[in-house]
Amino acid sequence: MTTLPSSFYWLLAQQAGITAATQRRLLASDSSVGPEQWLSWSPTRLRACGAGDAALAAADQWRRQRTNSPIAQQALRDLEWIESRQVRLLTMRDAAYPSLLLEIPDPPPLLYVWGDCECLAQPQLAIVGSRRSTGQGCGDATEFSSVLARAGFVITSGLALGIDAAAHRAALAAGGKTIAVLGHGIDRVYPAQHRELAEAVRQSGALITEFPLGTPPRAPHFPSRNRIISGLSLGVLVVEAALQSGSLVTARLAAEQNREVFALPGSIHNPVSRGCNALIRNGATLVQDVDDILAELRGWMRPPETGSASRVAAVQPARAVTLSAQQAPVFEAIGFQPTPLDCIIDRAQQPLPAILVALAELELAGVIENRAGNYLRCADACVEPTG
Repeated sequence: MTTLPSSFYWLLAQQAGITAATQRRLLASDSSVGPEQWLSWSPTRLRACGAGDAALAAADQWRRQRTNSPIAQQALRDLEWIESRQVRLLTMRDAAYPSLLLEIPDPPPLLYVWGDCECLAQPQLAIVGSRRSTGQGCGDATEFSSVLARAGFVITSGLALGIDAAAHRAALAAGGKTIAVLGHGIDRVYPAQHRELAEAVRQSGALITEFPLGTPPRAPHFPSRNRIISGLSLGVLVVEAALQSGSLVTARLAAEQNREVFALPGSIHNPVSRGCNALIRNGATLVQDVDDILAELRGWMRPPETGSASRVAAVQPARAVTLSAQQAPVFEAIGFQPTPLDCIIDRAQQPLPAILVALAELELAGVIENRAGNYLRCADACVEPTG
């Protein structure tokens, strides 16, 4: 029989149903051996390390049928797929395995890495937030990701809708590196509309996961995915988050892993700001600009390139918008929290048709945002009164 690579046996262990927790116990029980030996151990020894009945039956099948067993055939198919696409398998014993990830209580024994494996060793900052993000939230994620990427941080997130996607795209646009940690097999993309984004991340960073090929995206996978996002990173920035959200799970895991937790404050009237405000109340670092993050992570930042603009100047200030006599009272009637149309009518003291025209113009100018029929000022709105 042709000698099989060690990666085959790690795939085989996954196909046999030997869980990550059991693999960690097996590694701890004898650091000199790996899955090639585990599958030959007695059922008693395997069970003592936490292997269940299904894994014991699969191991017995492997011992009797070897590469003709169903799990071996699937492992061979997976190996062919991985090798044909140059996906790298990293185990906890590999020198390239991220050192920070090894520090968490439950590091994944096996990582699938598709892309630039070297970026895993670079300083990472996770940016996460609501899938149902506001325009302002996506703008904030874009700004922070862009500046941090230029400062030398790899931007790590989860490829989700909203804040995650904005962070990945901004890092790519800034010419930086970004890592997407997946809650499913590396042969899948979720959500499907992020197929092009996933490919861009792969080409300029890396897609990584602990889940075997073919694993679908399921709700229980994402908290597991989140521990890897925080575990890879020096800190986690939460841009927008509801009180019950995966982003708060990531922040909690980061705190448990002794990572820095940063949060952008928001309006008390904004549901997707309540999670961030709660984090700040409970000890997260309140972030108003990128220097608040860089001050905490001083020493990890790459010096600006010669002749380049400063890291803060990398994001240009908004161009001032000159308000007309009709727009000014409407703009003044709008606050930084969602303002209903009837309040704007009451405050602006203008005819309704004129108010609607002004609202449309202000929204097109990028100084206000329409959120579910309510209006609020953009945080970076820069306006000047009419001359």
